Amino acid sequence: MALDLSGVRRVVERLLDDELQLWRDTDGHSGDELDEETGELRPADQASVPLWEGAGAIVRPGQLSIAPSLDGGVASFPAPTAYQALLPLSAPQVMVDDVLSVARSVRDEQLVGRRFRVAESAVGTYAVVRVVRLEAIG
Repeated sequence: MALDLSGVRRVVERLLDDELQLWRDTDGHSGDELDEETGELRPADQASVPLWEGAGAIVRPGQLSIAPSLDGGVASFPAPTAYQALLPLSAPQVMVDDVLSVARSVRDEQLVGRRFRVAESAVGTYAVVRVVRLEAIG
């Protein structure tokens, strides 16, 4: 007998309260260009096409609690630009260098308008949600 997780999936998808847009450049790259005069990153000149728009969640990965080092041991913390996206299984498969932008966020208004580059697309897929590693852009 197969385990039916459709109810759990519906509950989890109601928790995905950010409105996200997934973009992919037509040439397959999503990198920004550095304006050497101003020092700012600008979107590259490639044409981006929207692939998907829907509910998801942008979250920070869990951090270890701060503890004194033991005999010079080093603890690894996520970079300050590290984020994760929680996407419904109905969202298309993402690729490295795709861009997720946040159109609306109920939990964190500071996320609205921010863009994130997909750094790793195979962090995990569970029976109810897909997890993607992101890096903040500009």
